[in-house]
Amino acid sequence: MLLSLILNRSDLLNLPHLTAPSLKSAGLLGANYPPPRQPFPSGGSVSTQFVPPSGGAGRGRGRGVDSGWGGGRGQDFGVRGRGIDVGGRGRGRGSEVARGGGGGRRGGRDFSTRGRGGGRSGHGFGSEMRDFSRSRDDLNNIALPKQDFQGLTPFAKNFYVESPSVRAMSEEDVALYRKGRDIKVEGYDVPKPIRFFQDANFPDDCLQVIAKCGFVEPTPIQSQGWPMALKGRDLIGIAETGSGKTLAYLLPALVHVNAQPRLAAGDGPIVLVLAPTRELAVQIQEEASKFGLRSNIRSTCIYGGAPKGPQIRDLKRGVQIVIATPGRLIDMLEACHTNLRRVTYLVLDEADRMLDMGFEPQIRKIISQIRPDRQTLYWSATWPKEVELLARQFLNNPYKVIIGSSDLKANQSIDQFVEIVANNEKYPRLVKLLTELMDGNRILIFLETKRGCDQVTRQLRMNGWPALSIHGNKQQAERDWVLAEFKSGKSPIMTATDVAARGLDVKDIKCVINYDFPSSLEDYVHRIGRTGRAGAKGTAFSFFTQGNAKYAKGLVKILQEAGQSVSPPLAEMARSRAAMGGGRGGN
Repeated sequence: MLLSLILNRSDLLNLPHLTAPSLKSAGLLGANYPPPRQPFPSGGSVSTQFVPPSGGAGRGRGRGVDSGWGGGRGQDFGVRGRGIDVGGRGRGRGSEVARGGGGGRRGGRDFSTRGRGGGRSGHGFGSEMRDFSRSRDDLNNIALPKQDFQGLTPFAKNFYVESPSVRAMSEEDVALYRKGRDIKVEGYDVPKPIRFFQDANFPDDCLQVIAKCGFVEPTPIQSQGWPMALKGRDLIGIAETGSGKTLAYLLPALVHVNAQPRLAAGDGPIVLVLAPTRELAVQIQEEASKFGLRSNIRSTCIYGGAPKGPQIRDLKRGVQIVIATPGRLIDMLEACHTNLRRVTYLVLDEADRMLDMGFEPQIRKIISQIRPDRQTLYWSATWPKEVELLARQFLNNPYKVIIGSSDLKANQSIDQFVEIVANNEKYPRLVKLLTELMDGNRILIFLETKRGCDQVTRQLRMNGWPALSIHGNKQQAERDWVLAEFKSGKSPIMTATDVAARGLDVKDIKCVINYDFPSSLEDYVHRIGRTGRAGAKGTAFSFFTQGNAKYAKGLVKILQEAGQSVSPPLAEMARSRAAMGGGRGGN
């Protein structure tokens, strides 16, 4: 009877039309949002969990719709896979065993990540999709083997040859160039900046990719960072988000790899890049793949929340570049899936963020596995004391390049607007802003909590807005899919918690909206830095409540230093807070 009732739901199964776009428009595809006015009877519901393009029960690349029934059993429909699995355990045509969900809520979370044999990993998000990484405390307690660094084989790391045009620059030319681009340098024997891509001695294939990308000239961090990195010295780079720092360390990394002996069986990577978030790690790896392809330099991305199997296979095959989050890398090291004995080029990207997230013990553990004469590049958007202290311990006589100021500073290419509102005024004001701004533009909306993020997204979707959400509770497959939809413009509105505030590199985000003001001014600067990237103009709106008053003084300072106007209500709030002894405004 149950199966008969399901099969009679022609709106779900009589369907060549049930594709991803139609599911999305029907409200069935998204980030855990119940479709309005389409409930199943008897307590069941159509799942609105993300369905990956390669998922579904049955054979081939089937998109699946999962449903829970009566709080007890789950069914998995493979639209293209021709497989239907019913109940707790069953065999559908072309599928293996699929375990049903726990009704309604859990039933809606059943899908396999494989297009073939959809039932193979059908419990929860599939055994391959579930992240069994241990807690932060567990990772801290892992004892990695002590390394013997005696008798190390020397390696080459100084590859810089000054071009004739750079050599011809006078000291006055250098000073004017740096001043015009707000470049400050520290250290002895600092190389002159590079003004043209051809001056960097990069391989021709790299220059061809640069030309294909349409880059006109190096960014300030690249012009000064490239010769520093190519000289083989340790480097501290301080620059705002969107400054081009990823290529500032990746292209010298490719030169470094090409000069080292080939990997032998059992060797680990030559280059290791540590990043705080999955999103940033993936984006770095995309750039590494793009520029390393023609040089046959292999890279892989190691991060939690994704299947370990493909990552392990990459490591076992041998890759010259590994981009990793600290926790998953420690897992791989403990299980002996890789080692860091060949690492001679180490990058810590967004070091300030990694320390904020509590990764310092893991960073120390990882660096203990790397030879001490390595080259280390240390990148940060700010330069607080704890970041400086860590740098002193792990870097040897480094160059230091600062673009702009090492103090907290917003990108001057971003127009900032701060509105003082009550909490109950936020959503109506958001809808009004979207009505004014929505013209095919990508809009990123930040909220403080995962629950708030889902609630606002659900309400936006029910009101007809093409919104999706991303936060730490989302499975990695869903996060990747949401980012792909946002990047492509298919869903131009994305709500997010601060998991996406750092390292999210999406072109043409025209506007950032702080629906909830963040819990620190550092996060405010990093959030709005998602727009106005690479010299483009951007806009940021922030809803500011009386509960945020402690940040008013510091926020006013940020606005003034960026040349932004300060509204009279915000200025008055800052003065009142200062009169009450409000301190540094939340800094």
